[in-house]
Amino acid sequence: MSIRLIFFLALYCNCWSVNFGQITYNDQISPILNKYCADCHHKGGPGPFELDTYEAVKSRANFILHVIESRYMPPWKADASFSHFRDERIMTEGDILVVREWISSGMPKGRPNKKGKQKIGKVYFRPDIVLSMNKSYTINGNSMDDFRFFHIPTRIQEDKFITGMEFIPGNKKRVHHSRIMVDTTNQISGIDGMSENDTAVYAFQRKPLADEFLYGWVPGNFNFRFPKGFGKYLRKNSDIILNMHYSPSSVTEQDRSTIHMYLSDPNEITREVKTYILRETDISNPPFIIPANSERTFYISSGILPQDISLLTIQPHAHLLAKSFRAFAITTDGDMIPLIKIDDWDFNWQMTYVFENLLVIPKGSVIIMEGVYDNTVNNADNPSIPPQDTGYGWRTVDEMMNLILYYVDFQAGDESKKLEYD
Repeated sequence: MSIRLIFFLALYCNCWSVNFGQITYNDQISPILNKYCADCHHKGGPGPFELDTYEAVKSRANFILHVIESRYMPPWKADASFSHFRDERIMTEGDILVVREWISSGMPKGRPNKKGKQKIGKVYFRPDIVLSMNKSYTINGNSMDDFRFFHIPTRIQEDKFITGMEFIPGNKKRVHHSRIMVDTTNQISGIDGMSENDTAVYAFQRKPLADEFLYGWVPGNFNFRFPKGFGKYLRKNSDIILNMHYSPSSVTEQDRSTIHMYLSDPNEITREVKTYILRETDISNPPFIIPANSERTFYISSGILPQDISLLTIQPHAHLLAKSFRAFAITTDGDMIPLIKIDDWDFNWQMTYVFENLLVIPKGSVIIMEGVYDNTVNNADNPSIPPQDTGYGWRTVDEMMNLILYYVDFQAGDESKKLEYD
């Protein structure tokens, strides 16, 4: 390898530790995969296979090179020229070159890392509580969407704060999405297993929820962890209510999904995290209908914010007709605060994007989201060919337009506050 190439590699991927010509799995490849891939591709993770050992990586090396060179992997849909987020999975050309050179040189393993075994993916400690559906649910093989409610008691004996959560679908093929809610009345347990189409559900839905959106799992949205000192309030003896959507199939299958929760005592939390949702009822140019063979752009407005808020995360949500999204805030001075921009919406990668630090939105600002929807034959993801008039609904063939924000009430110094994570 030439000195010029060695310098190029060192400049772009921090590999001054290259042994003057030899790129090895232990020295260069494992750290690269750990940074970009291992959050999903580890034992028990959502990825279809593991990439946490030399043998596993070597056996799929050419496939790995193909998907990273084509930019199919790692998945990252947000435009980094518009706004930045924590843990951006945008692989550099230098990193790709290192992988290519390693494969072409015979994929040497190298000596074990002196610092010990590489940590794979984000480090999540043992969850404080594991909550599973009370029993397995049989998903009917009638080729129809199935919307169900499930009740899960937490049985925690003291007030806590949720500092992290992971939803693990019991049936990855059939679970389309799951909305996780909190009930503190202990009067909704009878909803367990009920269909959303059952009129008896309405009696339970009249009960006020303590948190109508604790967390939402959709494809590509795997887990979250709040910064140190931040958490969502969870009252003792609260119940979890799952609103589950199962995709249609002709095969009868089972599901028993699980939630991992990470908890802290109230004295360890200084900032309470809250949820703010912009939804279809906030659209400023209704009706929310995308006629067949047309493209439509919709705009959502928050209205004037009554107080300063500090944003932690942002998550757009839509289905298969969505084409692109852009969200920003306009201040009273007319300044624009960029939030997120996704030019190529992908239904399978609906992530919760975490801001690098708290993003302050001043009182009087307006948060705006614009979404473009393509209901033509040019949309390869269109679920209806020929296209059909499409409006709001939770089914995959319907459409939605949401912007979900986690935030905290503003405190002086938030503009410069550096967030710390475990």
